[in-house]
Amino acid sequence: MKEILREIGMIARALDSISNIEFKEFDLTKGQYLYLVRICETPGIIQEKLAEMIKVDRTTAARAVKKLESNGFIEKKEDEINKKIKKLYPTEKGLQVYPFIKREHDYSDQVALEGFSEEEVDAIFSLLQRVRKNVEKDWDYVKKGNKRDY
Repeated sequence: MKEILREIGMIARALDSISNIEFKEFDLTKGQYLYLVRICETPGIIQEKLAEMIKVDRTTAARAVKKLESNGFIEKKEDEINKKIKKLYPTEKGLQVYPFIKREHDYSDQVALEGFSEEEVDAIFSLLQRVRKNVEKDWDYVKKGNKRDY
């Protein structure tokens, strides 16, 4: 069997490393830009949904959110109906950085897909979505404290 997940992992780590270096000037590190992008694109998202969207555990998400908040990129606001619910919103500082992150993302997409036809790009996207959906089943299962049978 081809080591597809190893290839995906190498791509993800390379792009993450590039982003961490390039976003250092904004004081964004360790993948925090992923959280900021999702918050900018989904203002008012709750932390649990954010963690689910990025596929990390709640503790990891809480750490990243706390750092983004302390660095002034996002703010938490109480839900108007249920005060226990804290919604996440980008600050002006977060909104100013967002276009730069988006440009970097678009550029990385362009570089990664250079030489591929539109049909090939559509096929890659579709196949990767299927891979993600397969993996999500195990992610949900293990996240609930279960162990997979190998």
